[in-house]
Amino acid sequence: MVQVTGIEAILIGLGVIMLLSFAVLVTFVLVVRSAVRRVRRNRTVSGAALRTRARLAHGSQRTVLALRVRLDETLRSGRAAVELVADSSRSELPRLFRRIGDEGSVLDLQLRLMESETDDRALADELPAARQRVEQVEALVKQVRTAVASGLSGSTDDALTALGSEVDREVAALHAGIEQLQALNRRDGRTAPPPTTTFTTVRDEGTQR
Repeated sequence: MVQVTGIEAILIGLGVIMLLSFAVLVTFVLVVRSAVRRVRRNRTVSGAALRTRARLAHGSQRTVLALRVRLDETLRSGRAAVELVADSSRSELPRLFRRIGDEGSVLDLQLRLMESETDDRALADELPAARQRVEQVEALVKQVRTAVASGLSGSTDDALTALGSEVDREVAALHAGIEQLQALNRRDGRTAPPPTTTFTTVRDEGTQR
């Protein structure tokens, strides 16, 4: 049996502590990296961070970031509209918007590359073309939203028209029932003495007594 001296025991203990510390550090780094990736994938957080950067930036970089904000908000609005018809197998809008989204992603990469441009003159030359591309994406998304709104309003109009017809029929039937009830009450009133006359007669008799 090998005997362990005091110094060796201390060294072994220190080694174990170092290994545990290294394992904890690696685990912490992996957790942080995973959280950062989730935050980057979160569209809401990334959009807010982009808008904050655009407000704090200066010069041509601020213009580039403003274009990225416009592009991001445009794609968000288009995505929200397309999600309303995503369950419709007959609609081509989701497929078309995916193509628009792919082009928008490429355009966003181009704008991110422009952010790192240090030559102000070169950046100023590239900005008009980039702005035009963003405006083209905005026009396409506007057409998609218009198509979605037209489809939804068309179905809503038909449904409201049908509901209006049913309500009109129910109201007419209700009026007819009320008129029949009033006619029956009028016939019953002719055969029986009016309640007010009876009350007056009883009161007169009591006065005579």
